[in-house]
Amino acid sequence: MRTEWGTERRLTAIGRTTLSAPARQALVDRQIVPGMSVLDYGCGRGGDVRGLQEMQFDASGWDPYFYPDGRQEPSDAVLLTYVLNVIEDPRERRETLLRAWELARTVLVVSARLTWEKSKVRGDEFADGILTSRQTFQHLFGASELRDFVQDTAGVRCVSAAPGVVYAFKDDQARIAFLARRIVPDAEWLVSDDKASAGAAIVDYLEKRGRFPRLEEMPTQLAELLSHLREADLHRLVKRSADPEKVVAGVGRSTLNTLLFLAVELFNGRGPFGSLPLSVQLDIRTCFVSYKEACQRADRLLLKLRDDTYIRGAMRASAAGKLTPSALYVHRRAVSRIPTVLRLYEHCASIAAGRPAEWSVLKLRHEGRAVSWLDYPDFDTDPHPKLVSSYSVEMKGLDTSYVSYVDSANRPLLHRKHEFLAADDPDVSKYRRLTEAEVRAGLYEKPHLIGTENGWEAELVRCGRALRGHRLVRRREAQTEAGVPADGSS
Repeated sequence: MRTEWGTERRLTAIGRTTLSAPARQALVDRQIVPGMSVLDYGCGRGGDVRGLQEMQFDASGWDPYFYPDGRQEPSDAVLLTYVLNVIEDPRERRETLLRAWELARTVLVVSARLTWEKSKVRGDEFADGILTSRQTFQHLFGASELRDFVQDTAGVRCVSAAPGVVYAFKDDQARIAFLARRIVPDAEWLVSDDKASAGAAIVDYLEKRGRFPRLEEMPTQLAELLSHLREADLHRLVKRSADPEKVVAGVGRSTLNTLLFLAVELFNGRGPFGSLPLSVQLDIRTCFVSYKEACQRADRLLLKLRDDTYIRGAMRASAAGKLTPSALYVHRRAVSRIPTVLRLYEHCASIAAGRPAEWSVLKLRHEGRAVSWLDYPDFDTDPHPKLVSSYSVEMKGLDTSYVSYVDSANRPLLHRKHEFLAADDPDVSKYRRLTEAEVRAGLYEKPHLIGTENGWEAELVRCGRALRGHRLVRRREAQTEAGVPADGSS
């Protein structure tokens, strides 16, 4: 990285009191774990370095202006956080990325500002970006452009971890393991502090996964508690306690999850059987005749993404979600209940352009291909939750867009919340009762008016109703409860 800059890059460095979003994402995704060394290359004022050091990580930073004497030594994880977008020379941009990649022993975490932030950057067009009045430069990346740039420069397949955050792995098996964890999360083991509870944990695993765990998959304490048993004896004991129907259901679940993973792997570059995580290998051996057969079935699943008729049929058959003339909307906690091909649809978008950390409702369009993650943070507590933000990926060109409604005085809101969930969700009956009461009160007679806060409030007034939590009451009753005279005077 040159130390003689053509623009005032140092002015883009901001002081941080908390970790940056990319550093937090890397921690959540376990790309930074205890015992790893971390280098923040182009660390600015050093906020991430201090934050990681406070968390007892071996973290250091280098910056040509703020920390020119910082060490530039190979480290397990290297952060290149909002550096590429402030470099006005495309050649230097690539050289900087290459230098960071050379320093990374395990993973390089690259982040950059995205095109949707253009309204926040004021200035004149300059080269392939914007030159501000402070003489700072910003090249705003498209989400897929950033991934492609890192991929082409590093020469390895990369994954978009979140919008504007890309992981490049030195070992392709690490990339595959990361994808596997995203699709098939690590097993959640029951707490085991004696031999009886250890046996119950194995039974639970067998029923959920459809197969016995290998010793390497077990938590250390659990393996030690069961070390007195031979494998054959353990299997006999567990089989006597396991529910056969649950085991069969577990096999079905593992089969679908494995197909989903292998289809995503083809989308992002599939490796040989030996490169797969051990748990995935064992699932394949349990659920399929061979790796070849599993791959063939996964390939057919991926091809079905192109079939509009098939996708619409899958949406109609979904066990969860609200189907409209253009898309299927599904709450986050019900996504696991939609057909596997629709889960694949979402995963392909997330790997190409990143899935946001905060979202509540998934939108899958069946007219064309586009995925949106919608954030309704008060979905569970607000009877008609308001939309805070929307992040969308158009699948054909991988164009992305982001809309924030934080400062909007008339936000979009949801109705009929129960329709976004699976039928057996514990909150469905409460939400359905509210919807039925609202229908009886005439609140849905003018659907074109109720999609935003102001329109909905006007209809509540027209129908003489108000909301108390998830209960619809007459407006006169609501005023009395609030201590307001029934005629509305004060």
